[in-house]
Amino acid sequence: MGDTADACAMLTGVETRSVSPVFVGRADELTTLTDALARAHAGEPQALLIGGEAGVGKTRLIEEFVDAACARDATVALGGCVEIGADGLPFAPFSTALRSLSRRLPGELAAAADGQEGELARLLPELGDIGSHEPYNEDSTARLFELTVRLLERLAADRTIVLVLEDLHWADASTRHLLAYLFRTLRRGRIVVVASYRADDIHRRHPLRPLLAELDRLRSIRRIELSRFTRTEVRRQLTGILAAEPDAALVDQIFDRSDGNAFFVEELVVSREAGCVSPALSDSLRDLLLVRVETLPDDAQRVARIVAEGGSTVEYALLAAVSRLAEDDLIEALRAAVGANILLAVPDGEGYRFRHSLVREAVSDDLLPGERSRLNRRYAEALEADPALVRADERATRLASYWYKAHDAARALPAVLRASVATRKRCAYAEQLRLLERAMELWDDVPDDVRSSLRPMDYAEAYPPCGCDPETTPLRYLDLLAEAAVAARLCGERERALKIVKMAMRLLGGEEGGDRDPLREAWFWTERSRIMSGLGRSDGWAEIATAQELVKGLPPSAVHAAVLTVAAGWGLVHQPGPESLASAERAVEYARLVKAEPIELGARLTLGSLMVSAGDPEGGLAAMYEVRDRTAALGLLHESARAHVNLASNLEALGRSREALEVAEAGLTMARSRGLLDSQGWIRANQAESQFSLGLWDETQRAAEWLEHAGQSARPRGSAALRLAQLAVARGEAATAEAQLAVARQSYGSQDPMPQYTLPMSQVQLLLAAAAGRIADVRAAFADAAERGFPPGTQRYGWPLVLAAVTAEADARGLPAAAEGRPGALALIRRCVRSLAIAAPVWQAYSLHVSAELGRAEDRLSAERWAETVAAYEAVERPYQLAVARHRLADALLAEGGRREEAAALLRESHATAVALGARPLREDVELLAARGRLSLTVPDTGPAAPEADEDTFGLTPREHGVLRLVAAGRTNRQIAEELFIAPKTASVHVSNILAKLGVSGRGEAAALAHRLRLLEP
Repeated sequence: MGDTADACAMLTGVETRSVSPVFVGRADELTTLTDALARAHAGEPQALLIGGEAGVGKTRLIEEFVDAACARDATVALGGCVEIGADGLPFAPFSTALRSLSRRLPGELAAAADGQEGELARLLPELGDIGSHEPYNEDSTARLFELTVRLLERLAADRTIVLVLEDLHWADASTRHLLAYLFRTLRRGRIVVVASYRADDIHRRHPLRPLLAELDRLRSIRRIELSRFTRTEVRRQLTGILAAEPDAALVDQIFDRSDGNAFFVEELVVSREAGCVSPALSDSLRDLLLVRVETLPDDAQRVARIVAEGGSTVEYALLAAVSRLAEDDLIEALRAAVGANILLAVPDGEGYRFRHSLVREAVSDDLLPGERSRLNRRYAEALEADPALVRADERATRLASYWYKAHDAARALPAVLRASVATRKRCAYAEQLRLLERAMELWDDVPDDVRSSLRPMDYAEAYPPCGCDPETTPLRYLDLLAEAAVAARLCGERERALKIVKMAMRLLGGEEGGDRDPLREAWFWTERSRIMSGLGRSDGWAEIATAQELVKGLPPSAVHAAVLTVAAGWGLVHQPGPESLASAERAVEYARLVKAEPIELGARLTLGSLMVSAGDPEGGLAAMYEVRDRTAALGLLHESARAHVNLASNLEALGRSREALEVAEAGLTMARSRGLLDSQGWIRANQAESQFSLGLWDETQRAAEWLEHAGQSARPRGSAALRLAQLAVARGEAATAEAQLAVARQSYGSQDPMPQYTLPMSQVQLLLAAAAGRIADVRAAFADAAERGFPPGTQRYGWPLVLAAVTAEADARGLPAAAEGRPGALALIRRCVRSLAIAAPVWQAYSLHVSAELGRAEDRLSAERWAETVAAYEAVERPYQLAVARHRLADALLAEGGRREEAAALLRESHATAVALGARPLREDVELLAARGRLSLTVPDTGPAAPEADEDTFGLTPREHGVLRLVAAGRTNRQIAEELFIAPKTASVHVSNILAKLGVSGRGEAAALAHRLRLLEP
């Protein structure tokens, strides 16, 4: 490329007079940018968006800012979105900017990318070969985005970096998604990100519009909107261009014609100086922009037309091949175009672009249809003859675009398919989908002999191994649909994916005169299950069942194994049991027979979880540990992360929360190092659950809050809300718990209920109703959950729910409102207890706790049973439950009389735990019981009993005691007044005082609290 660089370098010094030498206006906007630079230099990342119509001066403002940044020793990297006709190159501005950083900071960038070169090579091929062996999935793009943000943060750790991304109106979908991710997650480093876009191009259906709306909601992003120049600013601009004060008539004429657009001002001035402007000239934009091009020599005009059709930038060597001019003639033509400020040599010295995209668009629009096709054919032929004419990461996409616009379907289809593979390898799934849809459009126009020479692409997961030999079987239209369906799902276009799958099913159902293709049908049904579940329209089982029927009785295949694996996975989270276990075992067997190890490992992971649920915990855990190690060795990152998720979850299900936490922390370390942000969400959800069990409530809150802001998937965010709701209930923050429960319900949706989500939500709902004294709502919530049942493996959710229900019944004992329906409620609790497993020590402790609460609910307070419960909890790490049991045991000991020192010690331990956890309701219960029993919570009771104290520690007067008894009995204010011979208004005042002293919000809650603390006992 040395000759190319020399040829470009020859023209970089050519004088260009039309650019205004004086920077006019924009003082406030430049101040905003420089202020952002100062903040970034202090360590606070900055993000800015610059919008304005074409020609208004966005680039000039950015150039002034870049000069200021360079003067302050900042490292500047510029990247622009590349347009090739109507096509955008995936990640083009980021690739260009990273390439610039690689040139400026080669050692630093290599160090920042260390260990992740294979992944980051998707953006910057110079880093090496793409090194992942993992099947492509929803995590692939998120991983690439996370690693990119981390790379920039590392580079900006000890230097100020300015990242400029121009022309977002041309950005491809992958670039838009990466930019949104960068703006949302950039938290560290001395970095300024500036992005610009052409505002007048953003019509209602423009793909950039949703991104701009999303970014508007981020308070961390500052928007700069550039308006047109005023007449005074146009006069200053003219003074700079002409190097003299313009007369008023000229200012008026230029201002009226340009309407204050800075670029049009320059064009009008230069055209006038060159004698091109006449009174008869049309005011249309197109004529204004073309008038100077038409004054160029013929060869220069020809070169301008070639460059206009080649894309945003055209390499010199490619331009030489397409123009077919002698080198001297080409250089002279370029010199004329550069001298007229129509074309510019790009900064890297390897090609040319139009000075302004408006001129390029006008020249391109002026081409005749046949001329445009001919130029694109020349570009394609030149690139096929010498692929080295363009960068490797751009080659496939540009060749596909050139052949497509040359209207040569036979040449375009293979090129488009190759480009789709290239974009897939870069995790640019939206661009892959667009290319595959273009291939579908071309399909019928391609001759049969060309189509028969094409071979299936083996990327749509298990779809290609459907009983045919990919080496000899021609590509089918169904293969394109399969690829497109997966690409649409991976880029988040689930509605489009569903339409494609339905189209494939119609084709499969309408094929006559030949054998049916049950494997392909089964694959599409499985894909449809994923899509329907992702859209929240069903749980996906109907589609899975159809796929199972289609493969039943067929020889083993990868598709068969995948269908069985999906069925087993569905059963694991919905209906774990013998049928799901058998599906998982067959999936493992079939995958081994066809040597599909990734499918086998996924099936073994599901099988391990089902084995734990079926009563073989050690065998199941061993299988999952093996999968974790094997997937890590093979580089199957997604499955390795899933192994950590499942292991942590199953250990927690067995009550081995400390081990679960260790596995989760190891999984987080792995996921963070590989940029698996979505997997981090699932692992953190499990981590928060184990932390909550272990009494690490502050850590639980931090993990849940991280998930709220950084979680990628809805369900982990739902788990974060659920954990925060559980925390709030335990800490007595009912309003917060209600709000978080609503968030959890919304995140989980209503179309795909899973016990692991529905049972804990029912528990929170029940606890909130119990705290408010709404025993009828408690019973309704529990009955609804009990009707759905407790499948095998759900005891971790079932036991806490049953415990909450029986505790509410025990607390409501003696309430008149609770009497009706109590026998049925307690009978239902007993039936549910019989269905829950107690194999693990922690669930044995819960079983004893439930039994003790049943005794309390039936007025059979037994210190012996509570002592057994305390001993059981002491053997497992459940500090909150242990504190509750100690409180109950102390209550039972005091009720039985004697053993005051033992009761006092239990209350002190319980109180210390409640204070440490911030469990306000438990702390208050303990303090009230200690006060009633005249026991000290600060020092051991070694002396004589404390003097009698007012047992009413809430400060209730005798009259208020009497009113409270009637409130607990369900009396209205009028009935209370009649019974106590007082005025109704006086009764209302007493009730208000009682609610205030008890710290409750309603009569039912006051009655429940009074009975729970035995405030009404004589």
